[in-house]
Amino acid sequence: MATSIYYKDPAALLDYGFEWQNWLGADKIVTSTWDVPTGITKVSDSHTDTKAVIWLSGGTLDQDYKIVNHIVTDGTDGAGHARTDERTLTIKVRSK
Repeated sequence: MATSIYYKDPAALLDYGFEWQNWLGADKIVTSTWDVPTGITKVSDSHTDTKAVIWLSGGTLDQDYKIVNHIVTDGTDGAGHARTDERTLTIKVRSK
């Protein structure tokens, strides 16, 4: 599981995401979902064939939040099971 760390001011509204292209090979992202803990707000999310993006606002000063992106691709094994993976963003809410 890959993890990225970002710093965010509590008043900021910012986008974060993952470029999955190197991992995907010839596959494309079919679905992308995000697990967002209480205390920080998901404003919106989107994805392309290779990238997943989430917009976040709020957060409590001096708290850290783990935001997990789960994807499912159009690639399957011989039994028809889709490829899946997840990556984690750590958002450290600090005054900037």
